[in-house]
Amino acid sequence: MLLEIRIPSVGESVTEGVLAQWYKKDGDLVHKDELLFVLETDKVALEIEAEADGLLKMGVLEGETVAIGAVVGTIDTEVAPEVAEEPLPPMTEELPPSPPPPPTESPVQPARDIVVAPSAEPVLAPSVRRLVAEKQLDISRIAGTGPGGRITKGDVILHLEQTEAAREVAERVLPREVVAVPEEQITRKPMSQIRQRIAKRLLEAKQNTAMLTTFNEIDLSRVGILRTQFRDAFKEKYGVRLGIMSFFIKAAVEALKEFPEINAFIDAEAVLYHNYYHIGVAIGAERGLVVPVIRHADTLSFAELEQAILDYVQKINENRLELADLEGGTFTITNGGVFGSLLSTPILNMPQSGILGMHKIEDRPVAIDGELVIRPMMYVALTYDHRIVDGRQAVTFLVRIKHLIENPERIMMEI
Repeated sequence: MLLEIRIPSVGESVTEGVLAQWYKKDGDLVHKDELLFVLETDKVALEIEAEADGLLKMGVLEGETVAIGAVVGTIDTEVAPEVAEEPLPPMTEELPPSPPPPPTESPVQPARDIVVAPSAEPVLAPSVRRLVAEKQLDISRIAGTGPGGRITKGDVILHLEQTEAAREVAERVLPREVVAVPEEQITRKPMSQIRQRIAKRLLEAKQNTAMLTTFNEIDLSRVGILRTQFRDAFKEKYGVRLGIMSFFIKAAVEALKEFPEINAFIDAEAVLYHNYYHIGVAIGAERGLVVPVIRHADTLSFAELEQAILDYVQKINENRLELADLEGGTFTITNGGVFGSLLSTPILNMPQSGILGMHKIEDRPVAIDGELVIRPMMYVALTYDHRIVDGRQAVTFLVRIKHLIENPERIMMEI
């Protein structure tokens, strides 16, 4: 019996994806629930598992775009898995051999880069072949930019120009010395579906909103004291570490209650005010930045917020993030400080009207009560849509977050 391997539905707005990587080779014996391939859409990357034991027959190569519901291979369930000691030959001669599977210690690998380098016997157009023969060129030193890495006539001409220019410079500087011309290589890496989607949304945000950013700085001394004081007890009771993100989520929710416009969207000529607080937390991943949403954040405790973030990080690392995890956010928080960013202007996550940017914590001298002291300080930025949020609201919102973080007891007492 042949069991068809179909591309599953991953959400109403997703109609196609890219089969980024096969974990198996054509003709391999697979087991039920074993990983077969990675499907990369414009929102998430998903790992697809085998639905039964049997012999795999691939119908689609890595890198091909496939529609939702398309058949990309079959599993012959009549082949017993016990005979898997000896690898079987491919079931069809039409498909080229697949690359070896990824290392066993890390089954989740990003889609491989495509390095444009000439093959041992590259296919050359007649005009290209004549020019290469005439100039007696080594085609292994020419990077092809045509389809599939093919060498074009323009590539050969560019190589000649660069080689001649380098030779002239070398002769002027060191006329009596033999100068080796460095080999120039080009790596061509196609944008992933997720990266293309990110680029499109960021461009839309720049073009379709009136973005403006306001800044402030926050003293994290008291948050640091609380985290140190209750670190062990918190971890022992709840099983998660008390981080700073839960403090900022709590502070943001309280500030959003006071300034509902920042928690609202513009819909045509109307403003949609949300009476709930779905907070998106930006998390960096191998394939790009994703923003999973913590729903009803106002109802969650510090421990529940930290656990929700930890669960999302694990799902991202295991390629188990679902489309539903990314939808419905009303406000976003991003922490560039984990990568060392001191200051930045975050871009709105449309259609939201506000995004809070956190940054690196640094010990800096500050004046307190007329004295110069060293405190752990963080610059924060609020980017907002000026069409719906005015400057006074934005500045006051950020000041409110500053006061709450610098006095975390207020967050705990909800005052």
